[in-house]
Amino acid sequence: MRPYATLHTHLESGILTITMNRPDKRNALNPEMMEDLTHAFLAAGDDPSCRVILLTGAGTAFCAGLDLDHLETLRTKTPEEHQIDSERIARLLRTLYDIPKPTIAAVNGAAIAGGMGLATICDFTLAIPEAKFGYTEVRIGFVPAIVSAFLRGQIGDKRSRDLLLTGRLIKAQEAFDLGLVTRVVPEQDLMVESRKLALSLLQNSPAAMRATKRLLSEHSHRHLDQETESAIAANAEARTTEDFKEGIRAFLEKRQPQWPSLKPEKSASVR
Repeated sequence: MRPYATLHTHLESGILTITMNRPDKRNALNPEMMEDLTHAFLAAGDDPSCRVILLTGAGTAFCAGLDLDHLETLRTKTPEEHQIDSERIARLLRTLYDIPKPTIAAVNGAAIAGGMGLATICDFTLAIPEAKFGYTEVRIGFVPAIVSAFLRGQIGDKRSRDLLLTGRLIKAQEAFDLGLVTRVVPEQDLMVESRKLALSLLQNSPAAMRATKRLLSEHSHRHLDQETESAIAANAEARTTEDFKEGIRAFLEKRQPQWPSLKPEKSASVR
């Protein structure tokens, strides 16, 4: 596997550990990291020496969502650029979902927005008690469109509405109760327990696990294909709204947003 600017990879005894390696940015997603992760997942799927994939983050966070610098650039991008960026995120999450080998997320800290998607789309999600999860997009005038396609299949419509519409943060125990986390483990045991799980998976038939994952993916393909396509469009469109632009400004300026959509439209003049 080639070296990556934003990742550290280590393959040992059939277990590939992929560490998101931007600790100074809390492993936030920028275009380079999204491309690196997508390439690493595809390469791991094709590598016969890799049998289990373990994903974690360097430092104190798993992945804090979109990078602030990248967020700021979104205010000035063209609709075509928004479409490309939305497709990039969708491709990353779909690649992770469809990868033919078992995936484990070792969540060592905050997993927010797209970071929560990465953590919970994995086949197994182990998290420390202090880890926080949340789809916080609505707080900045954004639409959590792409992750919603996966979330509804995991926890159902009603619970998805709660998380997506409130944008609230939840601790690992609540994420476990919702079925988004497989196990909550002490911080000092996270990587040990994650590796134990990986080693137990190595005892199973690789062909049988591959066939099982393919079957599960095929069951979801029809609705995921349709929902992802509409989600990409919704994601790209949301980036062009005045609420989104104001939400980003307010977030970067650390103030409460003044939502333009709350302002009454000017009434048409009466002749």
